Amino acid sequence: MLAKVKKLTTTPKDIYEMPWYKNAKIQKRLFLALALIPSFGGYLLFVLYPNILSVYYSFLNWDGMSEPIFVGLHNYKILFTDQFVWRAMRHNMIVMLVVPPLTVFISLVLAYLITNKNYRENKFHEVIFFIPNVLSSVVVALLWRFIYDGDYGLLNGFLRLFGLKAETYWLGDEKTALAAVMVPMIWAAVGFYIIIYMNAMKSIPPSLYESATLDGASSMTILFKITIPLIWGVVRVTLLLMMIGSLKGFETILILTNGGPAGSTDLIGLYMYNTAFGKVTNSQFHQYGYASAIGMFLFVILIISKALMDKYLPNDEVQF
Repeated sequence: MLAKVKKLTTTPKDIYEMPWYKNAKIQKRLFLALALIPSFGGYLLFVLYPNILSVYYSFLNWDGMSEPIFVGLHNYKILFTDQFVWRAMRHNMIVMLVVPPLTVFISLVLAYLITNKNYRENKFHEVIFFIPNVLSSVVVALLWRFIYDGDYGLLNGFLRLFGLKAETYWLGDEKTALAAVMVPMIWAAVGFYIIIYMNAMKSIPPSLYESATLDGASSMTILFKITIPLIWGVVRVTLLLMMIGSLKGFETILILTNGGPAGSTDLIGLYMYNTAFGKVTNSQFHQYGYASAIGMFLFVILIISKALMDKYLPNDEVQF
């Protein structure tokens, strides 16, 4: 006699009586919670909490050692009359208007050539262009300090090969220092964005390029009329990242010039850092409260920059 096969069915009563830890929905939610806790906890601890604390510090007169004194909006009043803040902000605007567009343009052209031109050396070029991105900011800055050295630098030595009188101290001259520090920023970033643009370009159907070539379009016409519109979403995101980086970043300039000479390369992030953690003299102490107020000012500038970019650089990516 054949044994009856028991049906493997679950009734509502069984679900109600089932232990909570065996419930599939609860297990899924528990897994998601456990997976998110480390990253979310790190975000709360190292990003959100310090930013909220900075808002509180911006209302204090505090040097990090003595008892903090609540001064309300006094730090912000000083900020708007501080000529060094506005000088640094002006330098930030120059960097933001020069470094991201040049980096994007150079990266797009090189990525287009590597992707669409069958040069034998393409693989070698990919590696060479990406090497600066592997180096740390400290290494890049030290390398360019040697290149810019007025006595033994490679740049002056190269100029002397052509019979030019090259005795310029590129990082020590107020007229050339800001332009000199922007070159390493572009040089170090190009390789990373080449890889991003290459991957985006490889998704474009080759038939579009073939049709344009048959119609007699030049390489630059194809780049600006076909390639860039089709990957505009990627270009827009990279522009946004570089604009934010140009406002916040200061590591390279800190090592190259530390804002000198005479403040000609000072940026708002560097000025904020030196105000909070810079070298202490007998007449000047760390000013964490004022530095926090500068940080809040920088945050507002970032929000305004993002809003302006959304308005004047809309995400009008062409679909294919």
